[in-house]
Amino acid sequence: MVDPAAGHPQGDLGRRAAHRREELGLTWEEVAERAGMNSGYVAYLETHPPNLSRRSLSRLARALRTTPEALLGSDTDVPPGGGRTALPEPVLAELSREECLRLVSPGGVGRVAFTRGGESAPTVLPVNFALVSETVVFCTAFHGVLATHATGEVAFEVDQLDGTMSEGWSVLLRGTAHPVLGEEEQAELRSAARVRSWAGPDRDLYVRIVPRQVTGRRIHNQTG
Repeated sequence: MVDPAAGHPQGDLGRRAAHRREELGLTWEEVAERAGMNSGYVAYLETHPPNLSRRSLSRLARALRTTPEALLGSDTDVPPGGGRTALPEPVLAELSREECLRLVSPGGVGRVAFTRGGESAPTVLPVNFALVSETVVFCTAFHGVLATHATGEVAFEVDQLDGTMSEGWSVLLRGTAHPVLGEEEQAELRSAARVRSWAGPDRDLYVRIVPRQVTGRRIHNQTG
């Protein structure tokens, strides 16, 4: 076993593999068992610039429930599904409301769709969000586009796609958005949501979306 103190992740793949393992709460031994590798080798991959075969990289990615492209950092500028897929006959299944809410419960990045006054087509913007008491919460600037226009009827979409394995899911929530102006509700969300916007600071206005309709679909391997 490699001592964690002996080094820190080097190179994109090492850093990404270590980060993903920690996200899943796995040990080196657990990843190694899933990937059919030696635990010392998994630790080595995280702490040294690796030179993996495509097969070994795919095994490691599957053990970490991600894609080879994600581990290599080569998919950041590629739209989901833009690459070659591994499964030619995926199956599409509808998700229950409960399953949809479970999938989006960790929070992350979603897209808010709303219509500005005088425009016929919706504007769609990405936001960092949290799920609080089955409502979507995100932060924005007090005088920004979202604060001004994303009130009333909106749609909110979240998805997770694995283009390599032809698997993933998409959840769509339709409902009413409103800015949170009450001090008590603001304090509750600051304590519960802890939303950190990638767009930067000065986004202190909480917006809450109360879903009226929640639908979703999952695509998966026909034999899985």
